[in-house]
Amino acid sequence: MIYKKIAHIFLLILTIGANAAFAQSRTPCLQASEACMEWLHLGGGQQRGLVYRTHSLSQADPAIEHAVIVIHGQGRNADGYFRHALAGAFLADALRNTLVISPRFASNQGKSCRDKLDVNEVGWVCSGPDSWRSGGAQANSAARKLNSFDFMDALVSKLADAALFPNLRSIVIVGHSAGGQYVNRYQMTNDLHDKIFSERKILISYVIGNPSSYTYPGPLRPTMAAVPAHISAAAPGYMPVANQQEQAAFVPFSDAKGCSNFNSWPYGLEQRLGYAATVTDAKLKHQLAERPTVALLGELDILPLYGFDSSCAAMAQGPTRLARGFAYVKFVNETLQAAHKAVMVPACGHDGRCMLTAETALPHLFLK
Repeated sequence: MIYKKIAHIFLLILTIGANAAFAQSRTPCLQASEACMEWLHLGGGQQRGLVYRTHSLSQADPAIEHAVIVIHGQGRNADGYFRHALAGAFLADALRNTLVISPRFASNQGKSCRDKLDVNEVGWVCSGPDSWRSGGAQANSAARKLNSFDFMDALVSKLADAALFPNLRSIVIVGHSAGGQYVNRYQMTNDLHDKIFSERKILISYVIGNPSSYTYPGPLRPTMAAVPAHISAAAPGYMPVANQQEQAAFVPFSDAKGCSNFNSWPYGLEQRLGYAATVTDAKLKHQLAERPTVALLGELDILPLYGFDSSCAAMAQGPTRLARGFAYVKFVNETLQAAHKAVMVPACGHDGRCMLTAETALPHLFLK
């Protein structure tokens, strides 16, 4: 009898210890430091990409129900965007069951991109139509060339592993500024969206925050009539055209001959590069229309600051980031019968922290 009691007590101690160990492992990592970093192998070889995350991507975690992947802007400051997303997750009371991830698309190619790459870390093309923000190829030499959307595919595939995250129900992929461009193009091109839902019933949604440009699925471009009349989306000092709302919302681009790349990738579907090059126009348009997408647009993002794209191809989409966002959602909804949402975030300019922590944004980022 005494042996049974000792065995029972021993088992109880083991259970308490195991529960304590699990509880400790369940404490989210809340610093943009080495302790919260993890390397993800890409392409089945030694090449790898860096991520910040609140919980391990390599240990089974049945408590995770949601995942939020946040993509940085042109500064490639994944640590800063990890902090922004942590702040949003705290405000949304989501840290307990949500895995927050911030990958870094490092580059030391070009005058403005001087990241120090770690051993076997993939370096991406910094700018241009084949850059990381458009699914472009890696810049450093390797036996197998990767593109930047392969990185997201690897993350999504990891999250969809039932052995690691058996209770995962949703993945939100959100990007701000250049990261918003990345999400816009990944949304319409990736092959995993339907596969993941079919196999695991995990819903993937996309949140596009304040990008400088979008990929238009057709050659028409907006006038200011494409922006709701009650939205002040023009640049400061803009003098409105008389009878503006009598204009057509979308018209043939008047400078198509002078701006010959206005409908080329990544501004349009012509001459596609990288990941998107092998996807048909019809499939791109279908996926663009069918996948749940929200454009988060800062009410005050009307200044040509912080990497604003003022090229003729981008200006064809509108005078400001705010105008471009409303016009693009209207175009996709009207021409492709999509149901995308344009959500204006009050009092935010081109500011990732403001956008990812605003009350208006939280329900679209941290699902219940």
